[in-house]
Amino acid sequence: MVQFFFEVLIGGLLSGVMYSLVALGFVLIYKASGVFNFAQGSLVFFAALTFVGLLEHHVPFGLALLIMLGVMVVVALLIERLVLRPLVNQPPISLFMATIGLSFLIEGVAQILWGANVRGLDLGLQDEPIQAISDATGMNVSKFDLTAAGIAAVLVIVVALFFNRTRVGRALRAVADDHQAALAVGIPLQHIWAIVWSVAGFVALVTGLLWGARNGVQFALTFVALKALPVLILGGFESVPGAIVGGLIIGASEKLAEVFLGPYVGGGIEGWFPYVLALLFLLVRPEGLFGEKIIRRV
Repeated sequence: MVQFFFEVLIGGLLSGVMYSLVALGFVLIYKASGVFNFAQGSLVFFAALTFVGLLEHHVPFGLALLIMLGVMVVVALLIERLVLRPLVNQPPISLFMATIGLSFLIEGVAQILWGANVRGLDLGLQDEPIQAISDATGMNVSKFDLTAAGIAAVLVIVVALFFNRTRVGRALRAVADDHQAALAVGIPLQHIWAIVWSVAGFVALVTGLLWGARNGVQFALTFVALKALPVLILGGFESVPGAIVGGLIIGASEKLAEVFLGPYVGGGIEGWFPYVLALLFLLVRPEGLFGEKIIRRV
C-alpha cells in the first residue's frame, strides 16, 4: 500500500509540473498587465495545431519548431501592438474582455487554417514504465511523464531566473506595480509587454507540444488552461514560485483523491476536485500562498 501511494504521488507530482507550465503563461501576463489572459488556452491550441499542420506538410521537425518560435513571437507582437497598446491605462475589465475576444479569434483562425480534426503528435516519447525504476523500486513511472515534467521544470526555472535576475525582470516588476510610475521613470511599457507576450507565446508552444503529445492535438487543449485556475488560486496570480508550488499541490492532490477517495463517491473526481480544493483555499487565504496580502484603509 505504501509503495502504491508513492507511485500515485509521483505520477501526480509529474502532472503537477505540467500544470505549473500552463499556469506560468498566465502569471507572466498578469504580472505585466494586471489582467487574467483568457486567450492563453487558445494560444496553446494554436501553437500545437499549427506545429502539427507544418509536420503534415512534410516540414522537418526541427525546422517546424524554429518556424513556430518565430510565429509565436510575431503573434505576440501583433497582440501587443493591435490589442494591448490601444488599451493602456484602461480599466482591467477592458483588457480582460479584449483577451476573451482574442481567444475566439485565435481559435477560429487556427481551425480555418488547419481544420478541426483531432491529430496525434509524436515527440518520440513513449508512455511506458521506466524499467530501471520498476526493477529497483517496484513502482511504475511513465517515461513520457518524467521527460515531459523535466522539460517543463527546466523551462519554468529558466523563466523564473530570467524575470528575477535580469534588468527586464526588474522592469517587469515595476510595470506590474504601477504602469504610470514605470512610464515616468523611463521604462518602455510597450517593449516590456512585447517581451512578456513573446515569452508567454513560447511557453504556450511548449505547453501545446507536451499536452498535444499526451492527449492529442484537438480543441480540448483550450480547456487545459482551466487547470491553471486552481493552480493560480493556490500559488498566487503574480508569483512564478507560486505557479510551481500550486501546480505540484494540484497535481498530487487530484491523483490521490481519484485513487483513494474516488471509489467511495463513484469515481471521476479528478476533474473537479482541484476546483473544490481551490474554493476551500479561497476561504482561508484568498491571495494565495505567495501572493501579497492587500490591506486597504477604510
